[in-house]
Amino acid sequence: MTIRPFAGAFLGVALAALSVGAAFAEDVTVSFLTHWPPETVAKLEAAAAAYSKDHPDVKVEVRAVPFGDLLTTLRSQAGQAGGPTITGIYDLWLPELVRDKLVNAAPEANASDVSTNWPKGVASAASVGGSVYGYPNEIDVYALNYNKKLFEEAGIKDAPKTWDEFVAAAEKLTNKDKGQHGFGLINSWAAGVVHPFASLLASNGGALVVDGKPALDSENAAETFALYEKLVKSGASVPEMGTADANTTGPFLDNFVSGKTGMIIMANWWESALKAGMGDKFADIATAPIPVGPKGDGPHSISYSWMTVVSDGASDAEKKAAWDFLAWLNGPTSGEKGASAMGDLLQSMGILPSRSSDVAAFADRLKTPFLAGYVDVLNEARPFPTVLGGQEFTESLQSHIEALEFGKETATDAQKGAQADAAAILEKAAK
Repeated sequence: MTIRPFAGAFLGVALAALSVGAAFAEDVTVSFLTHWPPETVAKLEAAAAAYSKDHPDVKVEVRAVPFGDLLTTLRSQAGQAGGPTITGIYDLWLPELVRDKLVNAAPEANASDVSTNWPKGVASAASVGGSVYGYPNEIDVYALNYNKKLFEEAGIKDAPKTWDEFVAAAEKLTNKDKGQHGFGLINSWAAGVVHPFASLLASNGGALVVDGKPALDSENAAETFALYEKLVKSGASVPEMGTADANTTGPFLDNFVSGKTGMIIMANWWESALKAGMGDKFADIATAPIPVGPKGDGPHSISYSWMTVVSDGASDAEKKAAWDFLAWLNGPTSGEKGASAMGDLLQSMGILPSRSSDVAAFADRLKTPFLAGYVDVLNEARPFPTVLGGQEFTESLQSHIEALEFGKETATDAQKGAQADAAAILEKAAK
């Protein structure tokens, strides 16, 4: 990937310069709602305190709730006295929050900052109808993870670059006597099912949604459903070995950690889980771009992100202070060595930052054999569609992919059912 180290840096510096020492007409308290754990909240509070030294009229209070309560808290308290001014959200929620007038469109300077200093796909996920509504922070992308030791034992020299090579490698890696299968197809967890499928579809020149309408009836999608069917029928993928539990771990993680799964498509966030489970054997794991299908123009990962938004119901003074704080927090002068304070915070959690200058600032830390593969695909990633009805659409597609995995639907039936259900869900949501 070619990194533009400080693309748009002048704009970022200008935003930061404008915020330093900026005075507000009255003392303002900004509430920041997050689901982060206590140790991360403490780091965010430290960043907020640093901001307040140059902005004595602004106090930033951080409040954390469990992830399961995050969206409901935002919906029920936004705009009320004591409610959140800033909230960290999953980008899939954005269209419905915009529809319900719960989030504030970014001022022009902030919107330009995001459009200039984040990869195009990441910036688009923070936008609805051409308007930017927040600052992206955490980003997760998908890559092919594979076990180099198992590759060597199977006589495979390089990671597969095409679907034909991918299928051949999966079959070579399969050893029923050892309880080993070639490729792990995840089930029982919506993102774990749909995101790898969408990454393979994108790498075959297709998409889940085009212009707000489902595109699962394309030939590209037909070939992707057929690929899954082929892997299962050949025994190169054993669905029972890819089950996830309520914590999105379980057998699919256990079987990869124990060397029973040769390849799997997963996001960068699971690095810590792999390290904890594999110990020294983590050195056997490498990453590679998604294999390219017969209709693809190159490898394309699916990405999804988290972002910070501002409540539309907050007072004008609170909104102004909130956007100023977010410009500072995400700006290249607020952290260490050209990184943003948000970038520093994300790196402390082992999370891949999304701002281009942060990726450059942390280049040395991101050159590990595992993370380098994710950084390489960042600019070519396709954002998971953020549309009204997106969550229901995801769960519906999950059900058809799982039915295909477990032999309850053929590839053709799964494709037809997924397209019909998606059309009904998105049409209803748009009304």
